[in-house]
Amino acid sequence: MERKKFILGALLLVPFKMLAKSFNLKFMEDKKGFKVNAGEARFGTHYKMKGVTLNTLDVKISSSDSEGALAVFQQTGQTPNGGPPLHIHLYQDEWFYILEGDYLFQVGDEKYQMTKGDTIFLPRNVPHAFVQLTEKASVIVSYFPAGKMEAFFKETDSWTSPPTKEIIADVFARHEMKVVGPGLGAH
Repeated sequence: MERKKFILGALLLVPFKMLAKSFNLKFMEDKKGFKVNAGEARFGTHYKMKGVTLNTLDVKISSSDSEGALAVFQQTGQTPNGGPPLHIHLYQDEWFYILEGDYLFQVGDEKYQMTKGDTIFLPRNVPHAFVQLTEKASVIVSYFPAGKMEAFFKETDSWTSPPTKEIIADVFARHEMKVVGPGLGAH
């Protein structure tokens, strides 16, 4: 009797597995690649980080493109000698690729001089910050998973006056980050 139940149960699972596979294939068929041209943003919006820096961020791959797994931005540095406060991402790893200019990064207790072509990985829950050392600079920055980074940049873009340190800390916290110290400043 037990063997019959097992065989019957296994046979009943086959249609459900086929349905699930069909659903997944249909989902994959609906996915399409896309191109974002140089100088453009995925949805046409250039986010300006007012208050933290004056850098412009363009979404290249949105969290909505990857079911929240990844977000990729091109950041055009417009804040020589400026950068974010020392902070941690509670749930995202972060990766930078330097396209132009020079930066100083701090990851934990280590500091790294960065220039065109360099890559740096910033693990979640490790304090980090950077400072732009040159007049012109540009980086590709990725977050995985994407978390609330697009919403963070959208909110900082909406500021109409310089935020206080308390406002900055609050906005970081609401977007799954924590400010843990001051920015690096130029060295």
